[in-house]
Amino acid sequence: MRPIKLILLAAVITFSIQVNAQKRFSLAKSIFEVAGTSNIHDWVMKSSEGTGSAFLTITDSKLTDIKNLTITLPAESIKSSKTSMDDVAYETLDTKTYKYIKYVLKSAEKVNETTWILTGTFTIAGASKDYKTQIKVTAYDNSTFVFQGSNRITFTDFEMTPPSAALGVVRAGKELTILFNITLTDFAKNENVLVIK
Repeated sequence: MRPIKLILLAAVITFSIQVNAQKRFSLAKSIFEVAGTSNIHDWVMKSSEGTGSAFLTITDSKLTDIKNLTITLPAESIKSSKTSMDDVAYETLDTKTYKYIKYVLKSAEKVNETTWILTGTFTIAGASKDYKTQIKVTAYDNSTFVFQGSNRITFTDFEMTPPSAALGVVRAGKELTILFNITLTDFAKNENVLVIK
């Protein structure tokens, strides 16, 4: 009887690991936008060059915890439709000194199956500030998750002065909106996943 009990115990442990597994995920696809205003017109800058990783806990095919989410974005990968505007933005961000924009998760709270509240640290132009971010989570299977969300920030939050151009004729507004859409895939599978929206 003892060997049978050991076999049953091993089976239960294996099953538990399978239904409640923490896995490493990598950032497979990303879209970041920075939207702002000026006294002349609204503007948007975009990047799809983010890198990052996360540890997600999957229980019975559902996301139950988000841990260690980190995202790094090359500051000069963010571009508008105008080179002159990009140059002003890079000067404001001091990209010669601070080449990356970073996000590091501190905690995650589940609201429901598709909504989470993340608390994390943004580091922009060498300054760091914590924000709460409400995100929408879409699960395509146990190995692919899409996070979508946004944050309202200000230049002064990160010790930056709102930029101006054309000898001060064009002046940026104080507030910015950061929008993101990231696809995380199971690191172990090591494959590109195409998400059709």
